[in-house]
Amino acid sequence: MAENNLITIMDTTLRDGEQTTGVSFNEVEKLSMAQVLLNDLKVDRIEVASARVSDGEFKGVQRITKWASEKGHIDKIEVLGFVDNGISIDWVVNSGAKVMNLLLKGSYKHVTEQLKKKPEEHLADAIRNIKLAKDKGVEVNVYLEDWSNGMRNSKDYVHFMLEGLKVANVNRFMLPDTLGILDPDETYDYCKEMLDTFPDLKFDFHAHNDYDLAIANVFHAVKAGIRCIHTTINGLGERAGNAPLSSAIATMKDHMGMTTNVDESKLNRVSKLVESFSGIRIPTNKPLIGEFVFTQCSGIHADGDSKNDLYFNELLPERFGRIRKYALGKTSGKANIKKNLEDLGINLDAEALKKVTQRVIELGDKKASVSAEELPYIVSDVLRNEEVEQVVSIHNFTVSLAFGLKPVASLAINYKGKIYEETGKGDGQYDAFMNAVQKIYKGLKMELPKLLDYSVTIPPGGKTNALVEAVIIWNNGKEFRTRGLDPDQTNAAIIATLKMLNLLEMMK
Repeated sequence: MAENNLITIMDTTLRDGEQTTGVSFNEVEKLSMAQVLLNDLKVDRIEVASARVSDGEFKGVQRITKWASEKGHIDKIEVLGFVDNGISIDWVVNSGAKVMNLLLKGSYKHVTEQLKKKPEEHLADAIRNIKLAKDKGVEVNVYLEDWSNGMRNSKDYVHFMLEGLKVANVNRFMLPDTLGILDPDETYDYCKEMLDTFPDLKFDFHAHNDYDLAIANVFHAVKAGIRCIHTTINGLGERAGNAPLSSAIATMKDHMGMTTNVDESKLNRVSKLVESFSGIRIPTNKPLIGEFVFTQCSGIHADGDSKNDLYFNELLPERFGRIRKYALGKTSGKANIKKNLEDLGINLDAEALKKVTQRVIELGDKKASVSAEELPYIVSDVLRNEEVEQVVSIHNFTVSLAFGLKPVASLAINYKGKIYEETGKGDGQYDAFMNAVQKIYKGLKMELPKLLDYSVTIPPGGKTNALVEAVIIWNNGKEFRTRGLDPDQTNAAIIATLKMLNLLEMMK
């Protein structure tokens, strides 16, 4: 691996990513993400917190540093600190961290208008804090906040700060486009200027995505010679977010021939974990990690894929722990539907396939969602055959909700002609229903799949009698999803669950 082709990654999901509106990670979540980022994904460094934020933040960093010390990762754990005459340094030392990223001002406007100081005063303060950190065994990197505006409007100030700091025992100088203002040409020129003027210093580039140019700017920073990039999982971050790790490493590898230490195959799993902890949904069309980005929708694409992979590119889903899928809707052709049926073990003759294709197109015209798992039901409906036997049906059920009490569900299921009854309590009506189902299936010595995700879509417009769509994702060794439609949200979820129970029988 050529040194000049290796790009190192500093991931700041746990610090800058947590500045996403509405996102707050607890101690356990922070530790879990630190572990998967370093152990599984193998990023080079992680920034885990800002000093002095809260007691919870402090305890979270302590958990991370304790684990990192035991696993030999302590030098990869970094904490943002401030020029505050040692208060941040003591916070970092007491948390167990060994690396502080000191936040300095990278533009003349910031130092004079926010700090109300002269550049010489700010430089002296910075050098004093760096020395304090070194005396207490803390390594120091430096952020030049608002560096991009500094390069646009006050280059002399930026050069003044770097000239003064280059002898201050700083490990890395981090160049943030704090407000996401740069375009790719500016990024290249400014990064090149830093590298040419200060060839002995190590620089990182930190992009924000306000103009949707974060990845383009990462590309041009690397092109200019930068060899360390800051990212976040799923592009989390303040305002429009930061450069997403997934897009950054794929772009650098496929378009620039660069290498990283990141394990691409773990990206999807880690992205889903962060989605769960953050509560921020990944857009379905977000490159590499969105739900539909490896799904072909057009029938002609599915046909081309079966003829020597005509519609494949270098972004093969298997690289990122994904699989290719073929969507079902009004643009689906017979090739799409045939591929989905083959995956389910169903083979139809040409005439039957034509009829099923037409029904899928009709449903698409009505804006109805069709999943691969629902194809057998469509086959059964269209052909009036026994492709799908309804082994499980609901005989009856009641769900009760009372103020101050947990919801209760009483359920009777017809399984292969015999009625089984149970009652369950839960944190919600559907949870109570599922607990009753669990009891029945435990008695039958059968295992239910794990529920991975549950989403509900309510049409806009304020009509309380509109159909609600519940989509549930399950996993029993293979991930699959079922849908239910009903004016009542709980009923919609129960319909989706009944489909799951019958699909389990088919999968046997």
